[in-house]
Amino acid sequence: MKDNSKYITCDDALKLNRNQVRENYKEYVNSNFVSMLSMLQFDKLFVKAKGVSVWDSDGNEYLDFLGGYGALNLGHNPDEIYEAIEKVKDLPNILQAAVNDFPGALAYDLALVTPGDLKRSFFCNSGAEAVEGALKLAKIASGKHKIVYCKNSFHGKSAGALSVTGREKYQKYFKPLVPDTVQVEYGDADALEDALKGKDVAAFIVEPIQGEGGVIVPHDGYLKEVRELTTKYDAYLIFDEVQTGFGRTGKMFACEHENVVPDIMCLAKSLGGGVMPIGAYIAKDDVWKKGYGTMDRCLLHTSTFGGNTLACAAGITAIKLILDKNLPEAAKEKGEYFLGRLKELKEKHKLIKDVRGKGLMIGVEFNQPEGGIIDKLSGGAVSRLSNEYLGSLVAGELQNKHHIITAYTLNNPNVIRFEPPLIVTKEQLDRVVEALDEIMTRSGSLLGMTLSSAKTVIGSLFNR
Repeated sequence: MKDNSKYITCDDALKLNRNQVRENYKEYVNSNFVSMLSMLQFDKLFVKAKGVSVWDSDGNEYLDFLGGYGALNLGHNPDEIYEAIEKVKDLPNILQAAVNDFPGALAYDLALVTPGDLKRSFFCNSGAEAVEGALKLAKIASGKHKIVYCKNSFHGKSAGALSVTGREKYQKYFKPLVPDTVQVEYGDADALEDALKGKDVAAFIVEPIQGEGGVIVPHDGYLKEVRELTTKYDAYLIFDEVQTGFGRTGKMFACEHENVVPDIMCLAKSLGGGVMPIGAYIAKDDVWKKGYGTMDRCLLHTSTFGGNTLACAAGITAIKLILDKNLPEAAKEKGEYFLGRLKELKEKHKLIKDVRGKGLMIGVEFNQPEGGIIDKLSGGAVSRLSNEYLGSLVAGELQNKHHIITAYTLNNPNVIRFEPPLIVTKEQLDRVVEALDEIMTRSGSLLGMTLSSAKTVIGSLFNR
């Protein structure tokens, strides 16, 4: 029988040291994830966060340029979000037998700030859940089942979202997935038209900018092309704005760069103000009514925690703050500045292959370096390392030597992404540019970066 007297309380958890935190996570959550973080020296214990900064247990301050993969547009722990939560803390948070004030208020606000005639919102807890709901709405409203999605896309790892996520690595262990999905090249309108010609497609789901694909910005006019094609062939258009939404790309929503309105839009991440987990899809009124507009269908898709009072209060306040602070315009201005400075580095350093992005959603892609004699001696370990961990090596240098947090994109490990809170200053942007410049100048090669750290990935490979 288990000894319940030894459970960890919240007060106890606050007092755990770095090793205790690692051991608990390793033993009871995900041991290999801990090993991976440790291998790259990412296993710091962070104990405080505010704005763009976080602090580790040794008192060191770091700039967070990962930004929760786009969830921290307002920065860490905004006071106003906690104030909003405090105001509603005595209200029923989950009460399914009544209509709650706050989901309706948040849905009203979303209808105001989203483009065009998007109106009906469904609330859930994450981006993947928002995608699941959007796919189901498209199917029930259209009466069709086929979904078209893009190669290199990322829409989540739950079963339905995974079925339209364009990377075999994540799909292969869980097949068969949801049937009747068709993959096309991102940015290729002709390929999309071929997939739509049979008029048997319920929806085309697409990211206005591919985030995990390596921050891929499509050619100008692509979003207009997909809007025209989906309308022509009677398919719904779903934009996944989970990562690009709420000011990240220099507009409130990335589709606004081309003035395109989807039939359904998926939202999450920064909708919760960086504090509460909340996701949503918002759809045109006629689409929602075709799907769920009858008494017998209105509860076919629900969520226990979706639309809870605390999360909706955070969402309402997050939208107000983003608009009041004019963060989309701030992202545009600072993003143009940051992108320009990073492109100057590209001209200076051969290891940088490309710099791209929009607003404060920016990716830096690195060239594959040659391993040379060390590669031969290691049995190709350097080449394998560069294929799988090059972005992590650069991110590791940024974090461990310069106290700047970032990470590689999931579908392209040679790209590191910069998605700082939209409240970031130009001085903080300059600090990142200077750190990258120093890393590229000092290291100049994969080998230099690998050997600059006492505890490296290549060392781990040799010691296995």
